[in-house]
Amino acid sequence: MNGPAPSAPAGPPSELDKLRRRVEALSHKRDEAEARLRALLGALLPLDDLLADTRRRTGALHKAQSAREATSAAVALSEQIDAAHVMLRSEFARNDVSPMDAVGRAVDPAEMRVVGTAPHPSAPDGMVLQVEVTGFRLGNSTLRSAQVVVAASGPVLEPTVVPASADSTDPAVSEGASFGGKRTQPRRTTRSGRQLPRKPSARRGRRTRRA
Repeated sequence: MNGPAPSAPAGPPSELDKLRRRVEALSHKRDEAEARLRALLGALLPLDDLLADTRRRTGALHKAQSAREATSAAVALSEQIDAAHVMLRSEFARNDVSPMDAVGRAVDPAEMRVVGTAPHPSAPDGMVLQVEVTGFRLGNSTLRSAQVVVAASGPVLEPTVVPASADSTDPAVSEGASFGGKRTQPRRTTRSGRQLPRKPSARRGRRTRRA
């Protein structure tokens, strides 16, 4: 009795099979990327609506006729801006985008770009004191570097104030002091301005005419 013919053992995949699998994988990744992009754009549409309403409230603030109307419009505008920011950050978090918390950390050249330095009495050199532009991460990678101001060695300078003399009433003396402790020349005054007595004239005791 003749049974079914045994199947031939499967050999290694050919180059055509490898190419077909690569094309299928790339097509699958493209579909996933398009789906994520459509989802992101769809989630940003309510943000566009919110910003459009914010513009309308800004116009109401400019057209306010009284202080009460201006205050009410300003409060509503601030609430709109806060809501738009919260909505945007929530969508960032849903797509694995997170802001960097840089203040108080040592500067990291892989994530931060130093745009300025400032003296600080206690912070070590290179510690981030202020963030000028917020940095963001996409997963574990850097999406945008943060622009930061870091601490630098050196004393904190304070303006020097020179107190005026309590018993000085001469305006020329007070005008001689300037900001920073520097003194300028006092303004000169005329004889009439100083109210000085005039010298007696040399011709006052002489006879102008002969008798």
